[in-house]
Amino acid sequence: MKQVEIYTKATCPYCKRAKALLESRRVAFVEYDITDDPAKAEEMRRRSGRQTVPEIFVDGELIGGCDDLLALEAQGTLDQRLGI
Repeated sequence: MKQVEIYTKATCPYCKRAKALLESRRVAFVEYDITDDPAKAEEMRRRSGRQTVPEIFVDGELIGGCDDLLALEAQGTLDQRLGI
């Protein structure tokens, strides 16, 4: 299985939805809560080039946010991208 990382904020409904989708697939992921962590927030911006959460990476490659994750699911390619 591939390494999945997700940058989140505590009150973000899109973050909750993305994590729920990953959990439904039984995908282990590393979560970085940037709510009160400016250093992690800057790391996320540097890695993704984006300001919004969630930002999801698979094996270091940016997948995107919640909408991007849901689009992969709709296309039927999510499991392949996650290595399951």
